[in-house]
Amino acid sequence: MSLHNKPKSEMSPEALQKLKEEEFNAGPLSVLTQSVKSNTQVHINCRNNKKLLGRVKAFDRHCNMVLERRM
Repeated sequence: MSLHNKPKSEMSPEALQKLKEEEFNAGPLSVLTQSVKSNTQVHINCRNNKKLLGRVKAFDRHCNMVLERRM
């Protein structure tokens, strides 16, 4: 059974860590990971039709982010 098919409650701490790393290094979250590592700016479209331009300092798997903007 692969890591993606197994319930998280049945995974070992090592398997959970491996899954977390895989989530952040592949797929959509990898764009944010690369942005943090390279300190590049990202353009974010918010739900209320506002747009933000800033540098991502931190984020989580739910896409909560800490952004740095210059005024």
